[in-house]
Amino acid sequence: MPLTILVVDDDLGTRLSISDYLELSGYSVITANDGQEALAMVEEYRPDLIVTDIVMPRMNGYELVRRVRQQPGFRLLPVILLTARTKTQERILGYQSGCDLYLPKPFELEELAAAIRNLLERSQIIQSEYRVSHKENLTNSTPATAVEAQNSVFTHLDKPEFFSSLTSREQEVLELLTHGLSNVEMGQQLHLSPRTVEKYVSSLLRKTATSNRAELVRFAIKHGLVE
Repeated sequence: MPLTILVVDDDLGTRLSISDYLELSGYSVITANDGQEALAMVEEYRPDLIVTDIVMPRMNGYELVRRVRQQPGFRLLPVILLTARTKTQERILGYQSGCDLYLPKPFELEELAAAIRNLLERSQIIQSEYRVSHKENLTNSTPATAVEAQNSVFTHLDKPEFFSSLTSREQEVLELLTHGLSNVEMGQQLHLSPRTVEKYVSSLLRKTATSNRAELVRFAIKHGLVE
């Protein structure tokens, strides 16, 4: 199942460009407008990585990272800070707050994706070592606090396997497909280009092993993937 990335930025265009690129790269993406909203989403969705802007209303990126790091279950959660601020002191503040990488704007989406892959690979290695070192201690008599710590490492285990393999954008495209909309019409509703919509449709066809849109819609209805 895809890893989940939380993208936090008060600029809608930035959020959409990052989330769409990452979803096309195979990740599941959730978004937040500011640090306060993001903090609640971290606790609810337990993402595998956070990409956040610094200058935001209500709670900035520095404070978000500090608040996340205060929770034992998220001390190792990878965080990338994005900002137009490039002064040395500001970068130092970013690392002192607990971020793993400080990426100045403007940046290339390809570079961001490469950084995300690197951090996630490292995170998965750490999680693997955690499982090995704690396997003998995770028994039926394990204290509740230890169980909570374990659950913070293993994410998305309670989701239906196939449905969770679809990104949020793929789910939206699939829902609109069942209403018979064209790529242009879907693009207008989702604020995407027809070419990008077609990429999502192709991804859905591949994941469902169907050969055309009609089969895809039948598959979705049969397996309860749409309302």
